[in-house]
Amino acid sequence: MCATSRRQHQIPREPTRVGTDFVQSTRSVRDLGIYLDSEASTKAHVSRTVSSCFNVLRQICSIRRSVTRPVLQSLVVSLVLSRLDYGNAALAGLPARELSRPQSVQNAGTRLVFAANKYDHVSSLRDLHQLRAPQRIDYKITVLVYRCLHGLAPAYLSVDLQSIKDLLSRQRLWSWSLDSGYVSHPHTKFVRCWRPCFPIVAARVWNTLSPDVRSSSSLSTFKRLLKTELFSQSFPD
Repeated sequence: MCATSRRQHQIPREPTRVGTDFVQSTRSVRDLGIYLDSEASTKAHVSRTVSSCFNVLRQICSIRRSVTRPVLQSLVVSLVLSRLDYGNAALAGLPARELSRPQSVQNAGTRLVFAANKYDHVSSLRDLHQLRAPQRIDYKITVLVYRCLHGLAPAYLSVDLQSIKDLLSRQRLWSWSLDSGYVSHPHTKFVRCWRPCFPIVAARVWNTLSPDVRSSSSLSTFKRLLKTELFSQSFPD
């Protein structure tokens, strides 16, 4: 059962009878590797993921004197960054203070690779050509949008995403708006509740991309141009 933080005390803590079985309530559950807490938020997922990643970093740190820097980098990418990237699309729409925690893991991994001190400023992410945590989420979201618009994604994801030029009600827009590749999303006055919803977040992120990226002719070209654009957002000159 889920409720807001103010109504958590109203959730029954005793077992609930479902048919002939009794189900014990819990603070968080795991589904396909994503943790969802009783407030219907991803705070539990962020906490568990960050804790797991730091645990792996400590294990890698214990052997850093026995391996080369390329091996360290490979270990961090395969064992740490892969955990951060798994299901990170579910973190879209989180405030910056929540996204700073996955970013701290990425910073710690970079310091480990370059043998930097704990409080040294992390400037080596640019050298590793890695996107920061918010841009890594945007990358995952926009790739999903591209797949949805080109028939490469499941119908349950693409049903709520439509290009503006395909909507009959938008035919009176200026031609430059129709050719820009913008995506429409459901309109609702309950913005706070809908902000983490995939169609809302997907349209918001997609519409901020440059027209050249949105109009890519293939998925491989789109990924290449997308990473270049997001990389410039991660490390503005």
